[in-house]
Amino acid sequence: MVITMGCGDVCPVYPGIRYEDWQVGDPSLASAEGAALIRDDIDTRVRTLLAELVPDLALPA
Repeated sequence: MVITMGCGDVCPVYPGIRYEDWQVGDPSLASAEGAALIRDDIDTRVRTLLAELVPDLALPA
């Protein structure tokens, strides 16, 4: 599985691999508060993906 974060057509493509493109903000352009929101968004997406891929995995909150 490959997760991209907004690289669009410039990302390499590997046949037979599942891709997801997560549109997230650029933390280098964000304030400290904005970067924290981006971090939290990515954390939520990773946890959701892990729950989908490994349903029995219990992650701490």
